[in-house]
Amino acid sequence: MIPVKGFSGQKVAVLGLGRSGLATARALKAGRATPVCWDDNPAARETAETEGFDCVDLRHQSEFDDVATLIVSPGIPHLYPEPNPVIAAALEAGVPVDNDIGLFFRSFADQDWSKFETPPRVIAVTGSNGKSTTAALIHHVLTEAGRQSQLAGNIGRGVLDIDPGGDGSVVVLELSSYQTELARALTPDIAVFTNLSPDHLDRHAGMGGYFAAKRRLFAEGGPDRAIVGVDEIEGSFLAGQLAEGRSDDRVIRVSVERKLTGPGWQVFARKGFLSEYRKGRQTASIDLRGIKGLPGAHNHQNACSAYAACRALGLAPKAIETALHSYPGLPHRSQIIAETNGVTYVNDSKATNIDSAAKALRAFKKIRWICGGLEKEGGLAALNEASDQVIKAYVIGREAANFAMQLDVDTTVCTTMERAVEQAIEDAQPDETVLLAPAAASFDQYDNFEQRGDDFVSEVKRRLSSGNGCK
Repeated sequence: MIPVKGFSGQKVAVLGLGRSGLATARALKAGRATPVCWDDNPAARETAETEGFDCVDLRHQSEFDDVATLIVSPGIPHLYPEPNPVIAAALEAGVPVDNDIGLFFRSFADQDWSKFETPPRVIAVTGSNGKSTTAALIHHVLTEAGRQSQLAGNIGRGVLDIDPGGDGSVVVLELSSYQTELARALTPDIAVFTNLSPDHLDRHAGMGGYFAAKRRLFAEGGPDRAIVGVDEIEGSFLAGQLAEGRSDDRVIRVSVERKLTGPGWQVFARKGFLSEYRKGRQTASIDLRGIKGLPGAHNHQNACSAYAACRALGLAPKAIETALHSYPGLPHRSQIIAETNGVTYVNDSKATNIDSAAKALRAFKKIRWICGGLEKEGGLAALNEASDQVIKAYVIGREAANFAMQLDVDTTVCTTMERAVEQAIEDAQPDETVLLAPAAASFDQYDNFEQRGDDFVSEVKRRLSSGNGCK
């Protein structure tokens, strides 16, 4: 645990009592603050009370009279489309609003670090797509290379739940736009921006607000090193704003769409080969094509970002390459769950938006595509541009018929995952891929994308084990 500093003897309000909220309350208590908690869910309040935390209804502005700050869990709207009533009450009372990420950056450093040969480092990863895989891949490479590493934030453990930093240790954080927008302190040693595509636009009032939230990770004086995907105009603009000149190697540019040139530091992938260039010369090359845990150009972008972060820490290219080959992949992200009778089954339930689904469709050939769910704004036109390898789509979700009408491929309206998997397995031929890449949120039928992916995996394995996948 990381005890929270700066609030000893003060009352701190905590809104949201899920994983991060309870971890925050514990860390505040460890730092000698007095947490007062609230969650609209009575069961969540009961859980907090069994741990000895006081729960008070923070929707009343009077409860903030002696509160030093309000700490908010990431899923709770703090600005758009409108602030949660508790946040509105805090703002009206003049109480600062923060989150656990802000508390972490205020509290992680310790006076004992002066004894270390190499002080602990923090790598923070944000972006629209690939940030989970990039963060997990960095953590995997570091661990395989013998470096002490902890994975936290949106993936792994809560940021205040991790262990204190040790000599030469690294904390790898995956951070969402909700987290970067609200945190009052953001000071990673290395910051990674993977890419940007439309997502969460209601929470940020459009693309400008969404990009501004991501960009905050690079704002407070800037990290020592910034790794920036430049295949979108926002990334190119960000890299240009951070660099002092063409040869400024504090900014490492990343691309999977073109060869990057110039005197600076670049990492790019073309036709499955990762290349590193510094000062206009190639310093390393890695063949990514045979790495099962990283299929497709979108995963090659993740590999480039992770490679750059590890190189910024001083790891050798060969050590990174060796670790990439042993990376198992993350559940629900281009996860190969079975290969039977020449048919490959892939769970990419995390492909919840159009851009991530399009990237998944470009990563495989001869696809039986399971898609659908709670449709996001923006339409499905980009999917039609990426669906040349789709043989047939099997559409799920409550609005499956409407979803299917927007696709320019042969479709079957299945509605349920059970029916979609059954039909896809029945139709699949050798050398084809049955791919779950929903291009939609899961909340019409599932609690989250993980539950949806687990249902897909369960249905596939159940039918294959019963012999229904045999031809």
